[in-house]
Amino acid sequence: MKINYVNADHVHALVDLPTGLSIEEVAQLFKGSSSHWINANDLITGKFAWGRGYGAFSVSESSVHQVAAYIAGQEQHHRVRTFAREFKEFIRRHELRQPEE
Repeated sequence: MKINYVNADHVHALVDLPTGLSIEEVAQLFKGSSSHWINANDLITGKFAWGRGYGAFSVSESSVHQVAAYIAGQEQHHRVRTFAREFKEFIRRHELRQPEE
């Protein structure tokens, strides 16, 4: 993992994907180990569980620095624009399929 940002409703992580793991396996490892740790340490009331989905996007080596800077600025960034608004704009701008709710 090169950098990450954790917010109440989403996480950004820039990962150099190991050649022996699929994106799905990495997402499962992140979600499984972090939810286990949160629950084992009683960090919240009740049982913590991640939402069902995730998004994954490839980044060229020439863009890694730019993406890392974007992730590093997330706290400031979301003071101006919510994640929900930004996510909808991203889906529209890149003509992606809206995840099912």
